[in-house]
Amino acid sequence: MPALSKDGPIWTLDLGTSENRFSPDFLTEVDAALDEIAGSDEPAALLTTGSDKFFSNGLDLEWIMANAGELPSYVDRIHAMFAKVLTLPVPTVAAVNGHAFGGGAMLAIAHDFRVMRSDRGFFCFPEADIRIPFTEGMNALIVAKTTPQTQVASMTTGRRFGGADAAAAGLVDEAVTLEELRDAAVAKVADLAGKDRRTLGTIKQRLYATASAALLEPQPADLTF
Repeated sequence: MPALSKDGPIWTLDLGTSENRFSPDFLTEVDAALDEIAGSDEPAALLTTGSDKFFSNGLDLEWIMANAGELPSYVDRIHAMFAKVLTLPVPTVAAVNGHAFGGGAMLAIAHDFRVMRSDRGFFCFPEADIRIPFTEGMNALIVAKTTPQTQVASMTTGRRFGGADAAAAGLVDEAVTLEELRDAAVAKVADLAGKDRRTLGTIKQRLYATASAALLEPQPADLTF
């Protein structure tokens, strides 16, 4: 399960040691962690990572199959998590330690910066292959953070990008070894931790207004995958 820790201005949200899928309990823990960071008042930056071979595999498909009637509210919660990360009033960086698939890749994209492990793991939007179209909110999130060329290359193909290829495509900012991952991620945000929260939050809210609005639009009651 996700756990939050703090070392000076760097708050680390460790997503866990499993596939880190978005179970309801997972979403509750992440939401509480984000609220804790947002509610603090000292210089801060968020680093999100995992502890094993997965960053996150995204949607909890097993839970969805067992709770199909709750799909709209479940997706609403996932969208709200993305929107909260996207507009968090502190600098954010995803240290992608391993596989980031589907919703897991979207969670990484929602951060200001992304550093990925170069020697293992894939960054992938598999929706075209698993017959689950992007919701309007998910589509808007990816479009807000990537170029049109990257959108076509990643969203329409289901391609699995290794770290170097993900960096070349602009899905992540940098690819480094596992040993370098945390330090490289911290370097992206450490000098930004003292930015005024009100100002930074307003900038992000305006910068990502379209994506945020799409993410926060309630899903229709008849939503299906």
